[in-house]
Amino acid sequence: MGHMSEPTTRFVGQPITPVAGTADIGRMAMGEPGIPRRFLWNDQEHEVAEVLDAAKRYDDCTHGSGEQYLRKHVYVVRTTRGDEMKLSFLRQPRSPAQRKQRWWLQSIVEAS
Repeated sequence: MGHMSEPTTRFVGQPITPVAGTADIGRMAMGEPGIPRRFLWNDQEHEVAEVLDAAKRYDDCTHGSGEQYLRKHVYVVRTTRGDEMKLSFLRQPRSPAQRKQRWWLQSIVEAS
């Protein structure tokens, strides 16, 4: 345990539950989903300290029009514990289950 090891990214791919009333209103005003400032995952509450990166993922239209549609927003956040988490918000849920679960934790780099 003496030397610093490289942080490893752990793939998760599980839904998270935003804590009601903690959405980032500023982002919603810009037409983006409001990142939950607090959310539940793995029976623990996590608090977002800062948003490190934001990106949009597009897919081709499935109707052959050649248009691209916005499929999901991806955010890299740092929590108050120092973990780096990649969150995604599905804009176009493909199934009824996904309509309920819009926010997902894609991966985590845990603070050492």
